Amino acid sequence: MTPLITDLWGDVEVDGTRRSEVCAFRWSFSTDEGPGEVCMPEDGTGLYLDATLPDSARLACSMRAFVPDDVEMVFCDEGYTFDVLVSPGASVAELIIEVNAQP
Repeated sequence: MTPLITDLWGDVEVDGTRRSEVCAFRWSFSTDEGPGEVCMPEDGTGLYLDATLPDSARLACSMRAFVPDDVEMVFCDEGYTFDVLVSPGASVAELIIEVNAQP
């Protein structure tokens, strides 16, 4: 994940300090949209992002390339006010449109 995240944002702070089950590894960065943070849980089955929607969608679409096509990948927010499938080849714009179309 570190090469993927640093390719997206360049100046990334990597922190392998286990903070909790939910945040066993953390990346922090700054973008034109604002600060961001990505945490990986101990089991490595997902990522928790604290970033703007465009930055989060950018990482989700980039990460999709590393997930086998037959594995479902869901993009959602903390409160599950939206959850959309990230299709192989999805663009950031398409993902944001799907999020904004959620009721």
